[in-house]
Amino acid sequence: MKEIGPYSNYRLTVRLQLSNTPGMFAKVAAVLAEEGANLGAVDVVSATADCMVPDVTFDVRSEAHGEQVLARIRALPDVKVLSASDRIFLLHLGGKIRVQSKVPITTRNVLSMVYTPGVGRVSQAIAKDKRNAYVFTGKGNTVAIVTDGSAVLGLGNLGPEAALPVMEGKAMLFKELAGIDAWPICLNTQDPDEIVRTVQAIAPGFGAVNLEDIGSPRCFEIERRLKTALDIPVMHDDQHGTAVVILAALTNALTVTGKRMEDIRVVVNGLGAAGTACCRMLLAAGLSHLIGCEPHGIVLRGDGQQLRACRTDLTSCMTPNHPQGSLQDALKGADVFIGLSVGNILTADDLDLMAVDRIVFAMANPDPEVPRELAASHCRIFATGRSDYPNQINNALAFPGIFRGALDVQARDINEAMKLAAAKALAETIPPAALSEDYIIPSVFDKEVVPRVAKAVAAAARETGVARRRTKLSDDLRRGDG
Repeated sequence: MKEIGPYSNYRLTVRLQLSNTPGMFAKVAAVLAEEGANLGAVDVVSATADCMVPDVTFDVRSEAHGEQVLARIRALPDVKVLSASDRIFLLHLGGKIRVQSKVPITTRNVLSMVYTPGVGRVSQAIAKDKRNAYVFTGKGNTVAIVTDGSAVLGLGNLGPEAALPVMEGKAMLFKELAGIDAWPICLNTQDPDEIVRTVQAIAPGFGAVNLEDIGSPRCFEIERRLKTALDIPVMHDDQHGTAVVILAALTNALTVTGKRMEDIRVVVNGLGAAGTACCRMLLAAGLSHLIGCEPHGIVLRGDGQQLRACRTDLTSCMTPNHPQGSLQDALKGADVFIGLSVGNILTADDLDLMAVDRIVFAMANPDPEVPRELAASHCRIFATGRSDYPNQINNALAFPGIFRGALDVQARDINEAMKLAAAKALAETIPPAALSEDYIIPSVFDKEVVPRVAKAVAAAARETGVARRRTKLSDDLRRGDG
């Protein structure tokens, strides 16, 4: 039976009407226990001498399991189910984000300044010098989250409407973690040409573009073309955010194990958007021995120098139709396995093919490439993308700080140096003395993460010549520099 983790995706709140007699709630609790549901909160809404109405919250394994549990509760004598609601769906009612004014419009005088006629003077100032849009509008703190809904989470091509709640969640993370105003742009097209034209057309209203949940290989072309066409940062987070966090986690894992980047052998399984970007990032960080695998076997292999020379176009080094061995062949003597593929493809025997003090990043969701319970006794360090295990490799550790740093200096691009700087800053958030097998990456809620990453990214932008400003605009305005 599949266990229910501490953060269930299926949480029900049921309002019951019970006969107010001894042992009635115990009968409900017994049903939950028998069905393997995890009882959470119990809140009494009302009670009389004859009747009690509680709200009972519990976790189940799936929608079908929830229906099964409800059927059992309904079958109990003297128990009536008044209502049943899914807490996750309730949280999403009406959407999760909104626009809010920074200046209350309480008088005609204020109205005349924020809108016509006063706003006309601001428009004229921007027309004379477009750079003023960064000063007098929200452009410099606004990100467009653009998707076509073709690769929503790990669920597949669900379309733009189904992608919207995910993009709203992304906007929430931008705001809560980095103070950035981000807005979902869900496009009803999966044509790369049309996507590029549309983003180009809306770009004047944004300081940066975050491409999200766009399927491979179209995501590579779309990002490349937009980076060329626009003078604002464009980043496909599924690629680069993942790669940055993986590099940071691996940097600290190597510190724990006493190994060096230039000496280790790394196997990356799954060469989609994230896997390919991960390979490029590791090569840029000095990795010398890399093997890339797809479901049918090894399709990328070579020494570091050879692969680094073509890392901007790794597909040119791949042999998709001529595998050079199996995944098991790749694992022989490997120090690191990075899985960006599908769940439950590795066994204990597979892990034992690897070198001692092996590092396993099993990133498939919701089920990692190898179960944690099995991996724990067969590797030194284990990380996943899940929030209910230690060492969660989560994009949210990277993109808020990366975009914050890029926006702070009005960068024209997010380049390789900025991403490497982000990974280094993220890794260094944890002091060396605090590192351990179960603590190689900080928490998303660590308040140090975004400021550290943003500062490093901004510095790299200045050093590589893509920053329009040397300092934050807010700092200049406080000094009166305009």
